[in-house]
Amino acid sequence: MKQKNSGNSALIIFAKNPVAGKVKTRLAKDTGSVKALEIFLRLLTHTYNETKDLNYKKFLFLSDQHDESLFDKNYIQEIQSGNNLGEKMNNAFQTIFRSGFENAVLIGTDTPEISSEIINKAFVKLSDHDFTIGPAYDGGYYLIGMKNFNDNLFENIRWSTGEVFEKTILKIKNLNKSYFILEKLHDVDVTGDLKYMEALNIN
Repeated sequence: MKQKNSGNSALIIFAKNPVAGKVKTRLAKDTGSVKALEIFLRLLTHTYNETKDLNYKKFLFLSDQHDESLFDKNYIQEIQSGNNLGEKMNNAFQTIFRSGFENAVLIGTDTPEISSEIINKAFVKLSDHDFTIGPAYDGGYYLIGMKNFNDNLFENIRWSTGEVFEKTILKIKNLNKSYFILEKLHDVDVTGDLKYMEALNIN
């Protein structure tokens, strides 16, 4: 698939600052906080490797503070703002669209199966869809993209539950907007998910 080349497209990456005890907390209950941090850093590196050559304006939205050791100078660092994940994603998209971008895709750093091809496909599909979304097997989503800002998408959703993807699709339908569903992928949140990293040699 040909990569969409547009200076008006923004890739938003949401990441927590890598601090033991603050990342992969569910995983840490079984592995310990140091091992959980190690796994988080591997996922972070994988996300960087799959996005560094993409020709979109890239933004790294961190949870707490700027960190020049993460990624490289081609990623503009911002700080997440909001009381929950929905508010944080809403505010990030609002920031990007207010800056003049015509479309934007947001991903996290929990998905070992994420690839540059999937991200690029999400942007391409925004050419003739209002939204793109990548469902996760846990009922959430690993990617959300839009070509017009809509804050309704993130309201009244119980985050980190199995209903997130389903509720988001319902919201899009209620808005009478078009959408494209990408491949379903696995997130790494608990010990049982580590096999998906091993399958991709991210270990």
